[in-house]
Amino acid sequence: MIPMVDLKAQYADIRSEIESGFSEVLDSAQFILGPNVQALEAEIAEYLCVPHAVSCASGTDALHLALAAAGIGPGDEVITTAFTFIATAEAIRYVGATPVFVDIEAHSFNMDLAQIEAAITERTRAIMPVHLFGQPVDMRELQRIASKHQLLLIEDCAQSFGAHRDGLMTGGFGLAGCFSFFPSKNLGGYGDGGLVVTGSEGMAEELRVLRNHGSRERYHHHVIGYNSRLDEIQAMILRAKLKRISGYNERRRHVAWAYNARLKDLPGLRTPWEDSEGYHVYHQYTVLVDKRDQVMASLRDSGVASAIYYPVPLHRQDVFRDQYAAVELPVTEQVAAQCLSLPMFPELSDDQIRQVTDAVIQAVST
Repeated sequence: MIPMVDLKAQYADIRSEIESGFSEVLDSAQFILGPNVQALEAEIAEYLCVPHAVSCASGTDALHLALAAAGIGPGDEVITTAFTFIATAEAIRYVGATPVFVDIEAHSFNMDLAQIEAAITERTRAIMPVHLFGQPVDMRELQRIASKHQLLLIEDCAQSFGAHRDGLMTGGFGLAGCFSFFPSKNLGGYGDGGLVVTGSEGMAEELRVLRNHGSRERYHHHVIGYNSRLDEIQAMILRAKLKRISGYNERRRHVAWAYNARLKDLPGLRTPWEDSEGYHVYHQYTVLVDKRDQVMASLRDSGVASAIYYPVPLHRQDVFRDQYAAVELPVTEQVAAQCLSLPMFPELSDDQIRQVTDAVIQAVST
């Protein structure tokens, strides 16, 4: 079976470095906010060309802490997309604010910027774009809209580590950019982890206080904070992978282009759109396909995994359904009904790429 992601293959390539680093962490007996965490934050800040990087316990926490540090709270509205993982909207609700969903573009799957201004009210404080599947949003246009209406920009970069557009990495356009190190991400650890980047020294300091129980000085607590600290073992693993992330992302792009070459003219299937102005890092390779259930079953019989990201848009989730019952997002709902993701990881061999595409061609043509 060709899986959606093969973390064992990646581990095999870096095993000696990880095992050596693991021993060093254990010997040091420094497990929380130690030298590896500090080094990782500095290295990521340099890689993403941002002044400050503050790690935390998960990508969800990164979003939550960024919103809290930005002063967003009860009574505020945050415009975002419903075609994303629930963490995007959860974090908005955690601070007591209200998510306001706009529809997506049919080609990019990212939020439709043309619909944002109509969604702005006197309570709108921020816009939270999601660089979905690794395709960067047109952030220059979004900056223009945010500046015009004096709104904050907080980027959900959970799927876009290393993606860039207009000379900036995702995460570098807004007040803050929020990343996830969930194991399957382009830059993933061996457990949960997250990070916020920002150009604001004050924002970075507030994030450090909030992640550590509201404390600037040990046992002195200035605000109610959270326990959201990255551990040394995860930081060590991420440092090893960070050195290779550009190669990992280039290989993902190779896999995507190889898929495209064989699938682009297949009736009943639409391959992913890639913006010529940006650098897509293909966290997922997601197609739109007719007869999705039938295609998935055929792929499974052929030994090829597939997955649906995301089958139920956020405004139709049980937790939000009553509040957003009157909200209609036709493009989001159509994409959710047709989207299908194929195996995507840097270690996919050319033979496996052929096996996947052969199975897709057979499934769609049946």
